[in-house]
Amino acid sequence: MSVAPSTPNATAAATPTPATDPSALASPRGLARPQPLQVPEPQAMARALAAAGSTGPVQRIECALADFTSVARGKIVSVDDFSAAGGCRLPSVLLGLTLTAGEPEAVFGPLLPESFLDMDLVPDLDTLVPMPGRPGAFSVICEPRGPLPAPALGRVVDACEYSPRAALRGVLAWMASAGLRASVAPELELFLIDRREVAGQVELGAPSAQPGAPARERACESYSLERTSHFAEYFDALFAACELQRIPVSGHAHEAAWSQYEVNFRPGEPLAQADAVFRFKRLARETAARFGFLCSFAPKPFFDQPGTGMHWHFSLHHRDGALPGEPAGHTNAFAGPDGLARPALAGFLGGLQAHADAAMAFFVPHDMGYDRIRLSNASPDSASWGHDDRAVAFRLPQASAQNRRIENRLPGGDASPYLTVAATLGLGLAGLLQGLQPAGVAAGVALPRSLGEAAEALAGSALMRELLGAPLVELYAAMKQHETAERNALADPRQQWDLVHLIELA
Repeated sequence: MSVAPSTPNATAAATPTPATDPSALASPRGLARPQPLQVPEPQAMARALAAAGSTGPVQRIECALADFTSVARGKIVSVDDFSAAGGCRLPSVLLGLTLTAGEPEAVFGPLLPESFLDMDLVPDLDTLVPMPGRPGAFSVICEPRGPLPAPALGRVVDACEYSPRAALRGVLAWMASAGLRASVAPELELFLIDRREVAGQVELGAPSAQPGAPARERACESYSLERTSHFAEYFDALFAACELQRIPVSGHAHEAAWSQYEVNFRPGEPLAQADAVFRFKRLARETAARFGFLCSFAPKPFFDQPGTGMHWHFSLHHRDGALPGEPAGHTNAFAGPDGLARPALAGFLGGLQAHADAAMAFFVPHDMGYDRIRLSNASPDSASWGHDDRAVAFRLPQASAQNRRIENRLPGGDASPYLTVAATLGLGLAGLLQGLQPAGVAAGVALPRSLGEAAEALAGSALMRELLGAPLVELYAAMKQHETAERNALADPRQQWDLVHLIELA
């Protein structure tokens, strides 16, 4: 099997690199227990706050924690309290709440303390940014820290072991030990929606750009500049907020579904990109609410329209620059300077295919997302791959040698960016370590057809436990089993659960 029009040349194939030499790759075992963020030193806090206050006084700090659903949870504190505490404290119950604020019996007691012990929220000061339209208010992304008893695991765990962001940091540490770094670029699809209740049923439609305006979309207007211009004020406000918070958006267009739009991001470092997507989804929802309509990342709001994807492009690069004898600017580990594929590309694809069933619980985290897979419209139902084919799970877009990359098309708009990036990079690197080969073009392992199946596959995956840590896998799988049972016990799960909760929270 070849992932390029021709086989790699002899020089590229014979040159040992961190990406092709298994002896150079560290095992994820031992890195699976994430290290908590260190509480910033007072001097570092003072410098960060002084830099933030260069245009005006800093008065309030929002300490934001990303949960498994990408909902920002946290607390707003005074700058003095933030400085004194090195962050803030919150109850550990936040780590185990489901999307509907459920408290699963399989979580509280076995994995998290029933007493809701407090934990520290430790800020990553590199993420300190202004809050749009709120002078003196800033936001910083935090990670949890502190001992929590977990009888089901037979030990006391650190709260960071339940953190999707910390799990991604662990995978990136493993990648660095292999002499590699990644560049990633997301593409986010979203729906602008008007939601009404008629005769006890939730109905979704395309909104007017302004309250009372008569114009609204009646049928899909793919790539319509005119329809997009109706929402120019919304996107202008959204992108101004993105610039303020250093979110690297690069463009947008009306997508191929009714009232659906796509926003593109420039490539960047994985953790920063996951932070950017986490913040972007919140800004998009908040900005829409101020304009009088909803922005939704729900994976399949309309049965007769394409679903909502969150596609990610991944490229691997040698951390120390080009290999000996190659052009100085060429660092791509997937292809040589001549564009021919390196073994790293096949191994990465093989790892994704072999373990995609367990990763589906992260890529498609709600039952509605399996409607997106089942009613497929460029939404793959197997772990297939192909060259520039939008119907497969893992696409190889046309690209230059330096930009050779893999696009993961499985994640829905409701996926956690942290867990999506961690799982994709981790499984791909595991494929390199194991020397895996992908199945033939357009072939692939069948994927789970329900959230329950995906959660079972995740819970049973030894590799996922190595990559992300057993605490996170146990907690996440238990929460998803609780959510799917709660939803499917309703008389009309789509009406009573999906359209009530996912439209606003996905």
